[in-house]
Amino acid sequence: MKFTDFNLKDTIQQAINDAGFKEPSPVQKDAIPLVLEGHDVIAQAQTGTGKTAAFGLPIMNQMKADGTVEGLVIVPTRELAMQVSDELFKFGRRSGLKTATVYGGTPYGRQIERIKQASIVVATPGRLQDLLMSRRIKINPQFVVLDEADEMLDMGFLDEIKNIFTFLPKERQTLMFSATMPKSIRKLAEEILKTPKTVSITKAESTNENITQHYYVVQERERDDALVRLIDYKNPDKCIIFCRMKKEVDRLVSHLTSQGFKVSGLHGDMEQKQREITIRAFKQGGVDIFVATDVAARGLDVNDVTHVFNYHIPFDSESYVHRIGRTGRAGKTGEAITLVSPNELRTIKKIEKDVGTKMVTQVIPTRQEVQNTKSDELISQIAGTQITERAINLVKTLQHDLDIVTISHLLASMLQENHSIKGKDNIGLGLDEIEKLIERAMQNRGNDRGRGGGGQRRRRSSGGGNDRNRSGRDGRNRNSRSRGDRNRD
Repeated sequence: MKFTDFNLKDTIQQAINDAGFKEPSPVQKDAIPLVLEGHDVIAQAQTGTGKTAAFGLPIMNQMKADGTVEGLVIVPTRELAMQVSDELFKFGRRSGLKTATVYGGTPYGRQIERIKQASIVVATPGRLQDLLMSRRIKINPQFVVLDEADEMLDMGFLDEIKNIFTFLPKERQTLMFSATMPKSIRKLAEEILKTPKTVSITKAESTNENITQHYYVVQERERDDALVRLIDYKNPDKCIIFCRMKKEVDRLVSHLTSQGFKVSGLHGDMEQKQREITIRAFKQGGVDIFVATDVAARGLDVNDVTHVFNYHIPFDSESYVHRIGRTGRAGKTGEAITLVSPNELRTIKKIEKDVGTKMVTQVIPTRQEVQNTKSDELISQIAGTQITERAINLVKTLQHDLDIVTISHLLASMLQENHSIKGKDNIGLGLDEIEKLIERAMQNRGNDRGRGGGGQRRRRSSGGGNDRNRSGRDGRNRNSRSRGDRNRD
């Protein structure tokens, strides 16, 4: 089947061609015809299956671009809101369809102005509820999408979602996408959907047994330091660092280059010629570190990648499997390393459950530990180096003014200077802190489910703010980070 079989508008089809899509994914193949026919739809599908296009293309095909908000997409987190909004913008720009992204932590005025100009609003529940309840906006969308519905309920947004739907028109087409279908999701679907059609795309994902999987818990502000420290410690021959957004790719390339690494980036805004040059340099060894987004890295085939780093944990299990599958290829071993904040520990456990794998918690090595490792490597390198005639002559010249011991010390100091480890001594959380956070996160998850999604537990002020549930977060206690508790490689 081809996308042209859907008989979409020329402008929508052109956007599909621009994106390089040829054949629809299973969820797109099943969902798009149902949406075009006007049915409410409840679909079980992961983020990485192409579901944004599965709902975005057919609803955009029916929009008029008349200056009003015709579509509303509700997502659990600001990161996903930005990602979905960016993709919908690309699908709709040839049709004159504008998008507005709405989430907490940013000024109301700017978002309200964008909503006034938008055809589609992509919003997180907390900020959207605030805008509707305060009467700052009034929208009448014909199409409403709940994306990652199970994640929204798991984060405790059930009450907000129900309240939001009291402000929406009764006559509408409603689409619900969820990775899992627990009873709470089915009950919500019964309340907000009308005789929905069902689409179910389930795929058992598994990870390569040749890949060792570790994760490190750090505070948000420590991600850059943690990444550099781990690259220094692991000393990968060739590695890929995955980011969520292109601006992260550009920033990390600049940061790592300033640290002396041979690094290049890849994201969707690069022209094909530049993309080919960059990939060729990575394959041929001109670049050791490759920073890329998920979309840009699709189809990247490099067999000698020793490490994969997840700068941020991906949104879903399928993306995780796709990312780490870039290492451990052709029978070789590989290592996958994921940086997570305390708030993301539940996502780690969810991926472990979905994929049937186990990620091992480790603690980021101290500066001294990395320095010791580098010194050992340097000693081995020196011991294995062949003595050249030029080196003999250099030492003879130096002996005119210096004794041989002093010469040795000076040369060793020069070599060690090139292998010095920068940054603060301790980065990230200790094992005891991580274990407590995991236990607390799992307890909160159970409590949320026991209270119908946790909506009663999470009462917000009308000010909005951050849409994430921060119950799993606590302060750093460095005194609990005993050296005896560190898990060493």
